[in-house]
Amino acid sequence: MRLFAALVPPPAVLDAVERFTAPLRAGTPDGSPDLRWIGRDLLHVTLAFFGDLDAGALDVLVPKLERAADRHPCMRLTLAGGGAFPLGGQHARVLWAGLYGDRRALAGLAAETAAAGHHAGAAPDHHRGDQHRAYRPHLTLARSRGPVDVRPLLEPLATFATKPWTADAFHLVRSHLPGADRPQPEYEPLTTFRLRG
Repeated sequence: MRLFAALVPPPAVLDAVERFTAPLRAGTPDGSPDLRWIGRDLLHVTLAFFGDLDAGALDVLVPKLERAADRHPCMRLTLAGGGAFPLGGQHARVLWAGLYGDRRALAGLAAETAAAGHHAGAAPDHHRGDQHRAYRPHLTLARSRGPVDVRPLLEPLATFATKPWTADAFHLVRSHLPGADRPQPEYEPLTTFRLRG
C-alpha cells in the first residue's frame, strides 16, 4: 500500500482555493499543456510520505500516529501566497500555495508522523538523503512531468489568502496510482486521527 499522512483543509478553504485558481487554470500559459491542476478531492497538506508498506506495517504505524495526535494540539492555519518547486518557477514541476500560522506546531507534528513511519519500516521523504531537510508545508495546486515556466502564475498567486481555520485532525491516506482502469490518482482515507483539543 502506498501511504502518506496529511491534513485536509475544510470545505470553505477548498472553496476559496477553487475560486482563486479558476482564472489561473483558464489562463495557463501557452506551452504549458503538461501543467495538471490538482482536483479538489486530491488537495491536501502532506505531513509525511511513507511510500509502499505492507498491510502488517499498519499494526505499528496506526498506534504511533494515534500517540502523535494525542500529543499535538489543534492548530490555526491559513493558506497564503505560493511558489514553485524548483524555486524560481522557470523550470517548475510543482505550483503550490503556502501554509502559515502555527508552523512550528505543524513541523513538530510532521516530524512525529515521519518518525512513526520510520518505525513502521517506511523511509519518509525527509528521511531520505538529508535527514535534516526542513519541512516545507504547502498545498500542491498543479504538477508537471517535465519543466514548465510558471512565472506568469506566481504574481497573481502572491495575492492569494484564505481565512484562517483550525486543523483538528490528520489522516492516514492510501494513494492509488493511475493505471488502465484509473486515469488519475485516487486517495482513500484509511484512518482519521483527532488532535488534542
